[in-house]
Amino acid sequence: MKRIGVLTSGGDSPGMNAAIRAVVRKAIFHDIEVYGIEHGFQGLIDGSIRKMELGSVGDIIQRGGTMLYSARCEEFKTEEGQEKGIHQLKKHGIEGLIVIGGDGSFMGAKKLTEKGYPCIGVPGTIDNDIPGTDFTIGFDTALNTVIDAIDKIRDTATSHERTYVIEVMGRDAGDLALWAGLADGAESIIIPEMDDEFDEVIERLKRGHDRGKKHSIIIVAEGVTSAVDFSKRVEEATDLETRVTVLGHTQRGGSPSASDRVLASRLGAYAIDLLMTGKAGRMVGIENNQLVDHDILEVLTRDHAIDLDMYRLSKELSI
Repeated sequence: MKRIGVLTSGGDSPGMNAAIRAVVRKAIFHDIEVYGIEHGFQGLIDGSIRKMELGSVGDIIQRGGTMLYSARCEEFKTEEGQEKGIHQLKKHGIEGLIVIGGDGSFMGAKKLTEKGYPCIGVPGTIDNDIPGTDFTIGFDTALNTVIDAIDKIRDTATSHERTYVIEVMGRDAGDLALWAGLADGAESIIIPEMDDEFDEVIERLKRGHDRGKKHSIIIVAEGVTSAVDFSKRVEEATDLETRVTVLGHTQRGGSPSASDRVLASRLGAYAIDLLMTGKAGRMVGIENNQLVDHDILEVLTRDHAIDLDMYRLSKELSI
C-alpha cells in the first residue's frame, strides 16, 4: 500500500488532531503517501482531498477539535453516495482509508471495506460508548472538563445551600456521568444503563437533609432525561430549592489531556500497522493498556456496557 486517506467524522473530540498527526507521520515514516479528507464522508463525496506532509500536522497535537473538520453525511448512507466516495478514492489513487470517529463513522468504513477499499476505524468520541476498547479518544479530556465544572458548582451549592442538577453529555451512554459522579462525590448519578431510581434519589436527599446536609449534587446523563425536567420532579417531591446546569458542548472542546494525546498517538499509529499488514474492516482499541483490534461489524453489533462495580461503589460512597 503506497497511498492512504484519513478523515474524521461525526462529533469532534479532543485528541483527534493527535490521532491525525500519528497517522500521517507513521505513514510517511514507512514511505506511504497520506491524503487528508476534509469534512468527513461529505468531503469524500465532494472531493475535498489534499496531500498531507510532515509539516501539515506540525503544532496540532495540543489542539482540540479536528484540523480536517467534521460533518455528518446522510448521503453516504446510500449506495449512490458510497459510489461517489469510491469514485474520489479511485481518482486520487487512495488504496486504504483510516476513519476516526464513532459508531456511525464505522458503519461508513464497513461499507467501503465491503466494496473493496480497506478501512481501519479509530474510536474518537467523548461518549466512551464504543465496545472493544476501554477508552475512546476524547473521553478523558471531556471527563476532566466535567469535573472542573462540578467543582465550581459545588462551591456555590455549598454557599447557597441548594441542590444542583447537572446534565452531562454521553448520548445513550452513562460513562461521563458515572466517572464524573464518582470522581466528584455526587450524591446521585442518573444513567441510561440503569432503571429510573427517582424514589431512591429522593430518599437519599431527605436522609441527608435530616442529618443536617444543606446541599447536594445530582448528575443526569442526557440519555435519560433533561436536567430541567428532573429538577422539577425533585422540587415537587421534596420542596427543596434546586438549580440546573447543562454543560453542553463545552465538554467537547479544549486542549486534549496527556492521556488522550498518548492514546490517540498509539491508536493512530497502530491503524497504520494494520493497513500495512493487509488487514481491513477492523477497529483499533485499547484493553488493559494493550493495543487490540476487532472486526468493525462485530463491534457495531455489541452493546456498550458500564462498569457495574463503579456504579455500586458510587452508591456505597453516597450514603
